[in-house]
Amino acid sequence: MRQSIRESGLAEVGAAVTSIVEESGLSTRFIAVAIRPAGVIGLAFVTLILSTAILAPLLATVDPFSLSGPPLAAPSSVHFMGTDALGRDLFSGVLYGTRTSLLIATAVSLLALVCGVSVGLVAGAMGGVIDDLLMRGTELFQVLPRFFLVAVTVALFGPGIDRVVLTLGLTSWPVLARVVRGEVVALRNLEFVLAARAIGASRSHILGAVILPQVIPSIVIMIGLMFGQVLLIEASLGFLGLGDPNAVTWGMLAGQAQGYLRSAWWLALFPGLAITITVLGFNLLADAISSELHARSIGGTT
Repeated sequence: MRQSIRESGLAEVGAAVTSIVEESGLSTRFIAVAIRPAGVIGLAFVTLILSTAILAPLLATVDPFSLSGPPLAAPSSVHFMGTDALGRDLFSGVLYGTRTSLLIATAVSLLALVCGVSVGLVAGAMGGVIDDLLMRGTELFQVLPRFFLVAVTVALFGPGIDRVVLTLGLTSWPVLARVVRGEVVALRNLEFVLAARAIGASRSHILGAVILPQVIPSIVIMIGLMFGQVLLIEASLGFLGLGDPNAVTWGMLAGQAQGYLRSAWWLALFPGLAITITVLGFNLLADAISSELHARSIGGTT
């Protein structure tokens, strides 16, 4: 009898959470974000970059490593973005660089997401000594200079995408953990959480099915901002020659243009433009989502 009451109570909590999500109108929120000026521009930029990454093999005219033209040829109908000092097609390089840069940023963001959300949820839910220990550990990782640490890792173990992803991923999660922890602390004593606790829901169920859905918007905003930061760090590494020499990246392409800024302006312009559009797109989307959530929170309290 007690088990059936508990199961029915859990079902009611699940239904309540589902109704909250439905009432919040996720599709309406998406439309509201998409019609904001920042959202329109950000969504257009992100869509353009993602489409470029997916269609790179179809859009590229030649292999990005092949010597397909004369050295330092200006943009033309044959080479849309010109060629580099070795005669490699820059257009194909930028297209394939989109794949590499997005792959690195996505892998780093996923690794940081797992670490940051896990630490934040546990710290916010447990409190006390465990919260203090996890937050002190978070602060320790937060003060580590990420760029310098990646540079040292590459210098010690050699260049490679896996090393860059692992190092950046393990040093990018602290800010996300602190945001999630703050959200959990603010939510854990609200009525719907206390109701789930009162009917005997386990702590893991409360965290995963009741609290986590409410934290997802903040997580999405942080991941959008983190994506842009990782792209800039990866581009800086490639610019300094610390990237993987076997992979084409925007930073590597921009780094190769250092000695030709006056004679071959296109070598720096197009990779730099790709980096700018991508970082700006994700930042604008994150800003539009943040503005929409802020507007809704104000509207809900008035």
